Amino acid sequence: MEIRLLIKGGTVVDGSGQPPYAADVRVAGGRIVEIGQGLTAGTGERTFDAEGCYVTPGLIETHNHWDGGVWWSPNLDPLPGYGATTSINGNCGFSMAPAPQNAEDRQNVIDIFNYFEDIPEEPMRSIVPWDWTKWSEYKASMESKVRLPLNFCAFCGHIPMRLSVMGQDAWTRTATPDEIAQMCALLDDALAAGAMGLSSNFLDYDKYERPLPSQLADDAELSALLAVIARYPGTTFQVILDYFMRFSANDNLERFGRLAKEAGVRMQWAGMPSLEYMADQLPRAEELHEQFKAEGLPIYTSFNVLSPTSVINFGRTLVFGQNGNPVWQDLVNQSGWEAKAAMLADPVWRAKARESWDNQFAHSYLHVPEALLLRESESGYGPIGVTLADYMVETSATHASDAMADWVLNNGQESVILKRSWEKSEPVLEKLLVDTHSLANVSDAGAHGKLFCGAGYNVFLLTDYVRDRKIISIEQGIHMLTWRLAEFFGLHDRGLIEVGKAADITVFNLDEIEMRPEKKTWDVWDGTGGRTYRYTRDPAPMRLTLVNGEPTFDRDEFTGRYPGRFVGPEQSVPLALAAE
Repeated sequence: MEIRLLIKGGTVVDGSGQPPYAADVRVAGGRIVEIGQGLTAGTGERTFDAEGCYVTPGLIETHNHWDGGVWWSPNLDPLPGYGATTSINGNCGFSMAPAPQNAEDRQNVIDIFNYFEDIPEEPMRSIVPWDWTKWSEYKASMESKVRLPLNFCAFCGHIPMRLSVMGQDAWTRTATPDEIAQMCALLDDALAAGAMGLSSNFLDYDKYERPLPSQLADDAELSALLAVIARYPGTTFQVILDYFMRFSANDNLERFGRLAKEAGVRMQWAGMPSLEYMADQLPRAEELHEQFKAEGLPIYTSFNVLSPTSVINFGRTLVFGQNGNPVWQDLVNQSGWEAKAAMLADPVWRAKARESWDNQFAHSYLHVPEALLLRESESGYGPIGVTLADYMVETSATHASDAMADWVLNNGQESVILKRSWEKSEPVLEKLLVDTHSLANVSDAGAHGKLFCGAGYNVFLLTDYVRDRKIISIEQGIHMLTWRLAEFFGLHDRGLIEVGKAADITVFNLDEIEMRPEKKTWDVWDGTGGRTYRYTRDPAPMRLTLVNGEPTFDRDEFTGRYPGRFVGPEQSVPLALAAE
């Protein structure tokens, strides 16, 4: 049944960055069909009262990791209640396709999602069908088996592509010319099927302290892959750089900027150093950013207005590894509570743990007991609501590592510690919000479900930077969350309130919405017949969210509709074919 809807009496913020204006918006057949004042409802047309509300394009999630979760949590909760209508996935070099056919190589892909994005292993192995080899086959499988409330986009990941072609050699060496040709064929298949582009990772090391396979790629491999991207207008090269741990980002940014320029491709780099401890890396990053802009290159930096949250549990986390504490990371990597408890009680392990604790990265807050809040106890033993420093005083502990070991032994591996977030550089963020070559809302939603909930960061941008502190205007904020992203990623059919565009729309009263507090929901299959938890939020709430003209959030609740489509860059047609 066709849904016809008249959104009446609202203030349109059309996504272009132009000032708001009063208008009604008519939707039919999944499209915006009319915009004007004083429109009247026709027969069988629902009228939605938007008085006091903004009517904007649906909000786009720039950087998600729902790749696995869509197979067991297809509601993408809580995104509909936060006005999100499009989710971009396959980021950080991690994607579900191509899928290695060797069992060890495929397990590497699952392990990488599990370790870096905290995507649970059990449903990844047992619920995901893995009935594909190529990216095009993955898309076909998803379209036939999964219905979604948002539009879904995905990059082709450099890491599974290398593993598919090179197997375990992907971890240790550069590719041969024949292997590069095979990777190019896999990427060509993906882009022809509608992938957003190629995502790569020059940030992360795995739980064995190995650089991820993408970091073994030489210029010959990268140039060949970028040449494939160049044949598909609208597609993107994305690369994740290391401003966090080993500080190799600026050298790599210069390298990738040169390669992207030579290939003539669009590039997204993550991202401009916006935390205070990164300040010494900022001048060179800004210099390169301005150089790219001056040369007219389509090279954009992505960012988030919230500092990364580090919530630690001891069943699954990468926080220790990413803060230079391999001994505690080894504990987390141990399988099963009995093995962990034995390590925690072992004097030899404790001595190594103290040494590792004292030699963490200097910028890490993990070595600061006052910065570690004992948040949740699995056993109920406690204490909770106090810092590790408070606990050390209470127990007369002389070293923070020993105190943490005692607390975990008493409280269990699913207990939670909250690490103080790194301080943001507000001047950097405020510049990025008005920069012509920046992409906001890197939320990581869909990942780190037992650590935090990234969904809702879009609303934080609108409430904190627009409504409360008035750093930017409503039209600037909406532009950064809609058309700026749609235009960059080649999603030209949406992102604007304009006649003919897809009816991805959200309606909200700016005074009513908030990024609601995180809460647990127990809806993730645990592989044993039970359920484990993830963090989510109550709705903002938006008054209405439409995806392709159908309500996904309406009257303060999820509607149970699944009108989302698997979408990609509209111009992703090979230049050779376009010329015929």
